[in-house]
Amino acid sequence: MELVTKKKLVIISGRANHGLAAEIAVALGEEMVEPNLGDFANGEIHCRFEESVRGTDVFIVQSHTAHDEFTINDAVMEHLIMVDAARRASAKRITAVCPFFGYARQDRKAAGREPITAKLMANSFRAAGADRMLSVDLHSGQIQGFFDGPWDHLTAMPVLTDYLKDIDGDLVIVSPDAGRVKVAERYTNDLGADLAIVHKRRSKDVMHAVEVMEVVGDVAGRTCVLIDDMIDTGGTIVAAADALAARGAATIYAATTHGVFSGPAIDRLKNSVISKVVITNTLPLAPEKQIDKIEVLSVAEIIADAIDAVFEDTSVSEIFGGKNLS
Repeated sequence: MELVTKKKLVIISGRANHGLAAEIAVALGEEMVEPNLGDFANGEIHCRFEESVRGTDVFIVQSHTAHDEFTINDAVMEHLIMVDAARRASAKRITAVCPFFGYARQDRKAAGREPITAKLMANSFRAAGADRMLSVDLHSGQIQGFFDGPWDHLTAMPVLTDYLKDIDGDLVIVSPDAGRVKVAERYTNDLGADLAIVHKRRSKDVMHAVEVMEVVGDVAGRTCVLIDDMIDTGGTIVAAADALAARGAATIYAATTHGVFSGPAIDRLKNSVISKVVITNTLPLAPEKQIDKIEVLSVAEIIADAIDAVFEDTSVSEIFGGKNLS
């Protein structure tokens, strides 16, 4: 008697970005399995999958962000709990899908007696039972090496460049700091645009404060697009935009994968010289943060294609034309 194994793909979503997970499931033609997440009176999180996941290929989607009354730490813990539940339910393979991977900026020791929290996060997912990680535009590509297993690092660049191709004017791609130059160069190659760089210096005395020093490149009278992986408090991007405007830029856009928008970010963007802020839905945009300047693009198709490639044991890079996505 011959036993034929049938691989089954299962999509499970946490509560932090259920909308994106639903789009991914639709793109894959799959129904999501309900994790039945709930909270005890003392704040502890509980989950129990609605149906069996034994022997299946499970993809657990969760953006690490604050949502409703929950913190980013609640979102991370919820993700780990769902991974552990899948492992104990005998899933064949578990992929933790993190459209936005939390603590990614703590990827090194910048000073003594500091943690490398991104490594701690990777260790935690491995210990919980994740066989594989999948994320979009990590703050630093080296984080892939923190996880003892495969890590599929996707980029939202195809979605953002499709939007930017329709912008009128003499286009200049601008890196808001030296660390984003390599990424900005990839955009210039894809769009056939010029490159400019904003040299900045952070204030040593004030947290999140930025002192812009100089703009390298010709921006006068041109349409400038600031490229970054995320906008958190908005200090860097707004200061860079002010520097471009002071040097005669005609129109200024900002394009970023993750719209974190902490603290004063929305007010800063609303009152800035930036005409349009283009982000993706790796993070949910709360109703109170939805302003006319912000346009949200979807990365659901990109993530769905990558999940399908993993499920079919195909190289993820082949899905994107063999490009190095990280």
